[in-house]
Amino acid sequence: MRVGEQAMRVGASAMRVAVIGGGPGGLYAAALLKRLDPGREVTVWERNAPDDTFGFGVVLSDETLGGIEHADPVVYAALQDEFVRWDDIDIVHRGVRHTSGGHGFAALGRRRLLEILHERCDSLGVELRFRAEAPPVADLMTAYDLVVAADGVHSLTRAAYAEVFGPSVEEHRCRYIWLAADFAFDAFRFEIAETEHGVMQLHGYPYSRPSPDHHPSTRPSGPQNQFGASTVIIEMREEVWRAAGFADLDEQESVEQCGKIFADALGGRQLRSNASAWTTFRTVVNDRWSHGNLVLLGDAAHTAHFSIGSGTKLAVEDALALAACLEERPGLEEALVAYEEERRPVVASTQRAARASLEWFENLGRYLDQPARQFAFNLLTRSRRVTHENLRLRDAHFTAAVEREFGCPPGTPPMFTPLRLRGLKLRNRVVVSPMDMYSAVDGVPGDFHLVHLGARALGGAGLVMTEMVCVSPEGRITPGCAGLYTPRQAESWRRITDFVHRQAPGTAIGIQLGHSGRKGSTKLMWEGIDEPLEDGNWPLVAASPIPYKPESQPPRALSRAQLTDLREQFTAAAWRAARCGFDLLELHCAHGYLLSGFLSPLTNRRTDAYGGSLTKRLRFPLEVFDAVRAVWPEERPMTVRISATDWADGGTTGDDAVEIARAFAAHGADAVDVSTGQVVADEHPEYGRSYQTPYADRIRHETGLPVIAVGAISSWDDVNSLILAGRTDLCALARPHLYDPHWTLHAAAEQGYEGPGVAWPMPYRAGSRRPQTGRTDAPKPRLSLGT
Repeated sequence: MRVGEQAMRVGASAMRVAVIGGGPGGLYAAALLKRLDPGREVTVWERNAPDDTFGFGVVLSDETLGGIEHADPVVYAALQDEFVRWDDIDIVHRGVRHTSGGHGFAALGRRRLLEILHERCDSLGVELRFRAEAPPVADLMTAYDLVVAADGVHSLTRAAYAEVFGPSVEEHRCRYIWLAADFAFDAFRFEIAETEHGVMQLHGYPYSRPSPDHHPSTRPSGPQNQFGASTVIIEMREEVWRAAGFADLDEQESVEQCGKIFADALGGRQLRSNASAWTTFRTVVNDRWSHGNLVLLGDAAHTAHFSIGSGTKLAVEDALALAACLEERPGLEEALVAYEEERRPVVASTQRAARASLEWFENLGRYLDQPARQFAFNLLTRSRRVTHENLRLRDAHFTAAVEREFGCPPGTPPMFTPLRLRGLKLRNRVVVSPMDMYSAVDGVPGDFHLVHLGARALGGAGLVMTEMVCVSPEGRITPGCAGLYTPRQAESWRRITDFVHRQAPGTAIGIQLGHSGRKGSTKLMWEGIDEPLEDGNWPLVAASPIPYKPESQPPRALSRAQLTDLREQFTAAAWRAARCGFDLLELHCAHGYLLSGFLSPLTNRRTDAYGGSLTKRLRFPLEVFDAVRAVWPEERPMTVRISATDWADGGTTGDDAVEIARAFAAHGADAVDVSTGQVVADEHPEYGRSYQTPYADRIRHETGLPVIAVGAISSWDDVNSLILAGRTDLCALARPHLYDPHWTLHAAAEQGYEGPGVAWPMPYRAGSRRPQTGRTDAPKPRLSLGT
């Protein structure tokens, strides 16, 4: 049957649906499809017996439960009778427990969930075939109008059509095992164990309540349900797992060893398993979720790490969306497209949060020495879904305690705490990030720069940075780039620094010095970013003679004599910058410009003393840094901007970035401005909210050097969260300051803050309260099937 013919039968009572996989996602999809149209013939194949299940408890969010309530009140009512609900999260580290409340969880046993769905499918007339392998997918696609593949993370369906679905499966660094304990934790519990082999962690949560008539002194018997039950996941890095000998233990021996390690959390009680095995988490991503009348659902289509919730939750939401789209759309093909369009952004957002969470736990060891409450706050906000503001709303007492420990004065948000770098005291943690304006004439900053930088200085940021200021005419990116290689340019910059210091007292202004290298002699950004000039080109130089793009002008490799000349150009510009009154100087060693080109192995192919190993690739940037530091006033700080990854195979790695930061710190850098990418044209960044901040976080914790975090940080809530969690010292924002030059002032007003961390210019004080606006209703997530 052709897809077009199948599409015509979507709304027909004779529609035949095959579901591969009898997990919660497949069963719920089957029940919904049958409930919405009793005439449908729905068959589920499940290779296991009806009472077989793996894992123990399942967590569902209130939002997901709301969708279930609307879609099928019968299932919702059955779940309501079974759910264990709790609000607290306990974090136990080095013998100290910190509790944060107001979170709201609901869980039940996976086996009971399956029983409820089995009963619902039976009552609706869904045919359930247990202990039965599904027929070949190609045969099902011919015999049925719709085939739903809910066959899990190891989906054979996905593998059979890999060339269509385009799956990517990434295996991660930790080993974990799903176990259970026959008592109910009274909170979601995270416990850290520092052993001789390395750090291990326990994730535990209740999924079954104690029986009302149980007594604590009663010895458990049978399944021990009268004492409740909890899921217990033990997780650790692969190397720790091996060092601890788990690779050589059988299932029962592993269970017993885990029980000993986390005896305090378990109160000395035993753990139990259910065909439990150590495994590594796999993140599954697919380019497509459907093919003809075949569609992927749940773990077959996508996975998200268990530390932020439940794969069951995503699968149930998939089932709801699929059923709704089939009801709302006239044809099968259109319905499957709508299903994927609706779910893909939700899943992508969840997977980004899940990656942040799993990487936090993979690198747990770097946070162990944080103050106890800050450690707890860091753990709670690890995925970036829980933030300072919503945690404050959930548990104001806990959040206030974290702020006090951090050093926030009463009533002061973290972003408005001061920071000292050498002799410079920044009154808050907000930086206006360097942004090229392409509006200079012959390198001279004009009225536009005065208004641009002056407005942002009046806007309340602690530090305002210039764009990359070029050290020579040949070092410009475009003809519109600013420089500091002539007296006239210096006079213009002095005009700007004088304005900032006079009209925005307490705001610091910094200069970023750089040289374009192989990325120079291009058009203005809005005329063609990175495109070569059509005429008036100047010669380019770089570490190696490699053009940025195939159509770019090839650079010449720098000779030793030219390296000396360049170093002197940087020194002269730094000397002028000091006389111009800049408070801070940043050396631009990122984004593929000249100094960055020396650091990356993708752009430095030299065979002399300035190429090869990382130590040699660092040599020239460090020589320039030393020369600049020598003429820059001792009391004024210097920072360095680096690209912590090239987002390309064979380029700079996170390990390299740590060593680069250490090297600059050893030469006197006061902070590292941690950006990423833009080094090679064929990069593949992993964009998302705050996507570059993990690199700053790592450098800060592994080097002890203050860092500036950048990269899609857009809200004051994100700034507070990053600062308070100890992931960065300063946050640099670019586009938000283009959208709102007074971003920091508005952040203070919205938080009701009027302390010394920010000051409204007297002429602007009348605007320090947010104007009233009309009501707006944000788009709501799907919680209903529609009609």
